[in-house]
This record gives sequence, structure tokens and C-alpha cells, in this order.
Amino acid sequence: MNDIAISARSVGKSYTIVHNIQKHTTLGEAIVHNLRYGFRRVEKETFQALDDVSFDIMRGEVAGIIGRNGAGKSTLLKILSRITPLTRGEIDLHGRVGSLLEVGTGFHPELTGRENIFLNGAILGMSRREIVEKFDEIVAFAEVEQFLDTPVKRYSSGMYVRLAFAVAAHLRSDILIVDEVLAVGDISFQKKCLGKMGDVSREKGTTVLFVSHNMAAVRTLCTRAILLKEGRVQAIGETGSVITQYLSSCSDEMRTAIELPLLEGSEARASELRLATFDGKPQSQFLIGEPWKLHLEFELNRDTTHVIAAVGLRNIEGMPLITWWSAPADLRAGRYAVEFHCHFPFSAGELNFVIGISSNERPIYYVEGVGAVTICEIAQGEQPLRASDTGILVSSERPEIFLRP
Repeated sequence: MNDIAISARSVGKSYTIVHNIQKHTTLGEAIVHNLRYGFRRVEKETFQALDDVSFDIMRGEVAGIIGRNGAGKSTLLKILSRITPLTRGEIDLHGRVGSLLEVGTGFHPELTGRENIFLNGAILGMSRREIVEKFDEIVAFAEVEQFLDTPVKRYSSGMYVRLAFAVAAHLRSDILIVDEVLAVGDISFQKKCLGKMGDVSREKGTTVLFVSHNMAAVRTLCTRAILLKEGRVQAIGETGSVITQYLSSCSDEMRTAIELPLLEGSEARASELRLATFDGKPQSQFLIGEPWKLHLEFELNRDTTHVIAAVGLRNIEGMPLITWWSAPADLRAGRYAVEFHCHFPFSAGELNFVIGISSNERPIYYVEGVGAVTICEIAQGEQPLRASDTGILVSSERPEIFLRP
């Protein structure tokens, strides 16, 4: 039991939602309203945010919590951080807890960055001497030296997060709880934070509980993952397998026909992108190495020369993977379609699309980060030893092992 940092047993959290409540600013308004419409009965319902959640997190472990919006991830972290009381069940936390759940959590807006560092340290139970020892590291990591004596109410959200994370990660805590708030920072700072969380876990034995929608970050940082769905635990286990289960469940709800936005003032409009198997079955989830196709429909509002339609794929980190282009054509105003085929064995994960239409190498329509397609861990035909963390593509080459003479 001494090796367990966090133990949750049958944790439940419910909220009461009130309907038909009428608010009035004066007694006269209330009397007139009730005489006109009668006394309406206030209706209440119970919303179950968490239901029978149980798990153990070991000391020094980095665990990820994943799931769709509304799954109960943030509610669970607030309970673990003692911000929100649980309705039933019990939680045991072995050690001092540091948390970063929302931008500015634990900061007083009127105090300066310097004063808030000492305030947060005191909240964590640290002495002034301990805080002073870590002070320079915190400031250097947060990159806010210039604004250290400025009230934090004047900080941008990115500055807030940088300082808040630096305090939580550098001041002594046995358990570090971090929510999706890191997404506010820029890419370089996110990578810096992920590296720091890995360091404090390996070097100091700090237990890290990390919530994110960035599956690449969860896969890189976490050794285990917990999947929540509608307030209940769906899976606990090795990070790769839990992420695959999550992406698979998301894909079942993805649309195979992706409506594309209308851009004001654009000479063209891509209206829809459809995903399907090679035999024409609508689908948004494919096995590694399974061929699939994309059907793009677009419209030109005037005669246009040298038209090229393109569809690109990016991974969840925004890295471009591939772009398909149509052959150039001189087209009259009207509706058109083009079909692209994908034969590439991408590694498992969720990919999104970039759509572009150009005329004489001049873009006339462009959107990015639209729709999604999921590549599943199990390969078609032969399953590789490991599909995740193997690169963008999975090699299909399987040379024979031979005995060296």
C-alpha cells in the first residue's frame, strides 16, 4: 500500500439541475409575474458527473486521463485536488498535492507574479526558505522576468499558464495534477512542460496525473491511461491500447460526410468531403494499411483557368503528412468533384484534413483542421509488433531472418 499515491474507490459526484426557476429584481415583479402566469413548480433533476469510479495510481507513475468533452475528467481532477467535494465513495492521497486546473487557479489577480509565487508556495505548505531556493528556477522556466513585479491581472493567458505551471512543477509536491490548461500555451512551451513533467516523475518520484485531448502528448508522457465515458471508467491499462480504444469509439460517432465552411469573398467553395472504403462503403475508421478514398465536391462561381483541387492530411500535432492534387483544368462556373485514393500505411492515430483550391497557383479556397479520419492499431493482414511510436508510416516490408555463415 505504501507504493500507492492515489486510491479512488467507488467515487461518485452528482449535481442538482434546477429548471423553471424565475428570477426577479423586485418584489413587485415577482407578484405581477405570479398573478399573470401562476406559481410554476420548480423542476429538479440529478446529473451524474461521475459514477462508481475506482482506480489506483502508483507512486512515481505518470497516468493520463482521456475521454470526450463531458466525460467527467475535469470533475475528477477537481475532486482529487480537494476543490470539489465528492458525493459518495472515498479517495486517499498519499503526499502533498500540486495542481494546475484552470488559468489563474490559486493566483490573486491584484498581486504581482513575485508575490503569487510565494503565495502558492505557502498554500502548498512550503517555508519561505524553500520557496526562495526554487525562485530563480521558477522565473527562468516561466520566462516572465520582465513582468515579475506586474500584477498578474495584466498577464495574458499564456503568461498566466507559464507562471502557474512553473510554480506547480518546481515547488515540492508529491502529486502533480495537470488539466488541459496547457493547451493555452504555445507549442514550444507545451513541449517544455511535457519534458518537465517527465523529469519530475523520473528524478523526484512525483506522481503525475495528466488530462489532455492531445493523444500524442498522452502517448509520449504517460505509462498508463484511464478512459472515462459519461462519468464511468471504460478502460484502464497500457497507454497505447487505451488510446486506440478511445479513438475507435470516437470514430464510430464521426461523420463520413464532412461539410466544409463557406469563405466570404472566395471565388470557390469546397462543399463536402466524403470518406469511404474502396468498395464505396461510407466509413471514417480504417485499419493500418487498409486503402480508402476521399471524394471532394466543390463549386466555382465563375469561369476559372488552371484549377487544382487538393486535400492534405495532418496528424494531431499539426504535422503535414501528405497532400493529393488533382490535374490542372480550365473549368466553367459550376459544381465539380474529384476523388483521391489513399494507399499509405499511416501509423495509428487520428488525422484531420486541409482543403485547398487554386487557380494559376493562386489560392482561391483554403481551410485546415477540418474533419477527421482514424487509423486503428490493428494492421490489415499482419499486425506489426508495435504500431504506435513507429513513425508516420508503418513499413510493410518483412525480410526473412537468415543464419549468417
